[in-house]
Amino acid sequence: MDLFEYMRNNQMEKEAPLAARLRPTTLDEVVGQKHIIGRDKLLYRAIKADKISSVIFYGPPGTGKTTLAKVIAHTTSAEFTQINATVAGKKDMEEVIAKAKDTMGMYGKKTILFIDEIHRFNKGQQDYLLPFVEDGTVVLIGATTENPYFEVNGALISRSIIFELKPLSKDDVRELLTRAVYDKEKGMGAYDAVIDEDALDFLADAAGGDARLALNAIELGIMTTQRGGDGKIHIDLETASECIQKRVVRYDKAGDNHYDTISAFIKSMRGSDPDAAVYYLAKMLYAGEDVTFVARRMMICAAEDVGNADPNALVVATNASLAAERVGMPEAQIILAQAAAYIATAPKSNSAVNAISEAMETVKETGNLPVPPHLQDAHYKGSAKLGHGIGYKYAHDYPNHYVKQQYLPYELNGKEFYRPSGNGYEVKIREHMRRIKREAEAGGGQTEEGGQAAEDGGGK
Repeated sequence: MDLFEYMRNNQMEKEAPLAARLRPTTLDEVVGQKHIIGRDKLLYRAIKADKISSVIFYGPPGTGKTTLAKVIAHTTSAEFTQINATVAGKKDMEEVIAKAKDTMGMYGKKTILFIDEIHRFNKGQQDYLLPFVEDGTVVLIGATTENPYFEVNGALISRSIIFELKPLSKDDVRELLTRAVYDKEKGMGAYDAVIDEDALDFLADAAGGDARLALNAIELGIMTTQRGGDGKIHIDLETASECIQKRVVRYDKAGDNHYDTISAFIKSMRGSDPDAAVYYLAKMLYAGEDVTFVARRMMICAAEDVGNADPNALVVATNASLAAERVGMPEAQIILAQAAAYIATAPKSNSAVNAISEAMETVKETGNLPVPPHLQDAHYKGSAKLGHGIGYKYAHDYPNHYVKQQYLPYELNGKEFYRPSGNGYEVKIREHMRRIKREAEAGGGQTEEGGQAAEDGGGK
């Protein structure tokens, strides 16, 4: 490296984006991804021991793939070379391999080759690397935002360990933003800026787990905001909103607005207004509400407010919850919107709610009423001698698979808890129950074979 190149590199380092300047050089400085770089994890131990093998880092933008590669670069005693698959060609790789061979031959040092956006390499380019990864000429570190099992050569995959990086948590992004504002060595502490707590929370939420997006926003805010009367640069909520180009939605997840919005969402579905339901859903998701929280409330609404008027509503809500969790945002919003619209437009009934409420109250008032003897288990040792199961009528032996007998405790004879409404499928439930009871009374309790059913409890 000559003097001019040295000066150029120094200047580029000073003028690099905040996200690049703030990039950690040691494992202890890395924020997030504890599931793969916690102190007891394989990757942490391998980096610390300088025994890294070929790996592929897979995850969304801004989650630390390049950061981990740079940490390895600062930790390892091996030669470290970086190329980007979006601009590198076969000639670039040939030069890297040739240099790696020379380094191994002359100094006995391995070469770590970091390929950013490795999924951009075509099959031929990936195939070229394979023998040199296999014989140890280079240790490959690949970074990709695409699923490597679809985008990377299977032979390379089999010779590498895949580490999936997750979107950073809100707390992780918040920590990085605080470091960016106040760190005078790597961050922007020299600018004497301060950031309001609500602005910090907003940026941490709005970034959606992308550290680079959050850091770019705070850098823009500090560089473009005029100093206040106290001589400091103040980053408030409005400034934060402008810098990340996302409108502020007043939505405190721990405060009244959180509960008001979810309440309006539930009441809109209950009130059969799909437009309002989807609006409040959008408001919550835009503000960064937890998808699982929203999905959980939808399942409750499907059971509480739709019930058996449309039993499929609970199926839709449950499947939407599972699908949204597996797919993740932003696509999960489509799944949740479909379910919200279904629940909102479904016929409504709270008969199940009333039934369990009355039953719970009855249990509370009456205590431990005995099960009628003919319903008691007749199979365990000695039960038959006690009269358990004697007189039980097996419903499937009767027309319509129904026979009138005492199911409730005798003290509650005639008590009614579940009363199907006049909406949706519950109309059919009500009509069905009335019909089979009416026909049972008219038939006098005859079995399907025409004779009186045995009432000895048998083995049924």
